[in-house]
Amino acid sequence: MPSRNVATLIKRWALALLMSAGSVASLQAQAAPPLKVGYSDWPGWVAWQVAIEKNWFKEAGVDVKFEWFDYSASMDAFSAGKLDAVTMTNGDTLVTGAGGAKSVMVLITDYSNGNDIIVAKPGIKTLKDLKGRKIGLEQGLVEHLLLANGLKRAGLKETDVTLVNVKTNETPQTLTAPDIAAIGAWQPVSGQAMKRVPGAHPVYTSADQPGLIYDVLAVRPASAKSRRADWLKVIKVWDRVVAYIEDPKTRDDAVRILAARSGVSPAEYLPLLKGTRLLSLAEGRKVYVKGDGFGSLYGSTRVVNEFNVSAGVYKAPEAIDAYLDASFVNAN
Repeated sequence: MPSRNVATLIKRWALALLMSAGSVASLQAQAAPPLKVGYSDWPGWVAWQVAIEKNWFKEAGVDVKFEWFDYSASMDAFSAGKLDAVTMTNGDTLVTGAGGAKSVMVLITDYSNGNDIIVAKPGIKTLKDLKGRKIGLEQGLVEHLLLANGLKRAGLKETDVTLVNVKTNETPQTLTAPDIAAIGAWQPVSGQAMKRVPGAHPVYTSADQPGLIYDVLAVRPASAKSRRADWLKVIKVWDRVVAYIEDPKTRDDAVRILAARSGVSPAEYLPLLKGTRLLSLAEGRKVYVKGDGFGSLYGSTRVVNEFNVSAGVYKAPEAIDAYLDASFVNAN
């Protein structure tokens, strides 16, 4: 009998320990801090606002907090370790990574299809007309890449123009300067520049080279690993966002939400949305297939990597495969 009593006690202790461990795990899960994501004024990223206002993240069982920034400031916050993830272009993930803030691209939100623009003053008809002129843009970032691509296609070199380094959100006032012939900016900032200078117009846009600029959700590697289940839920919500924006029955409500976040009217916002090609998870999987052209995230990122080195953004090429993780979209 005593031996049976001891065995019974051992079983009870074991059960108590298991229940205790389960309670601790449950408490730890409940105590996990919200995922912090930095986002900024680009249609493919403002799109997250739909999920925020509809409480879709809560429905998906994930605690996530989106924090609004100017674009450059969002990357600075990520680099400073204040965010778990940030919305960036594929090229700018390499820029922040080269500076020490590594990330993995777990989701492609969209590619720019006309919203990234080289805006020129009246009288300038093509990029060739910019030879010997000054162009204001944020050097080393996406509009610099856009200009370099356009100049190459126009038979010009970067040394044929003079770059003036300005923050993207300051380009509208920069275009008003007498010695500035053009600026590079994305919508809605590029639209603001065209409003400031009557007759200003696009001479080259991202629609001229689809796939040059992919926009992504870039996550800190440690967070991607330790909170994988949560990030998978976030990514699944993205598909719901795209469907809501693309559905004619809900599109007006979606545009209303996006426009309010950007501080413009729905009528003003709709053209901006059309210049951004949102990608569902199924479409994103196709882009994640390895390839050399702009139809592949790998191919596009290779081009940007080469540009960044040639432009002196960083000295040595980044190992781009370390930045790309298709497993998140493939798991959904």
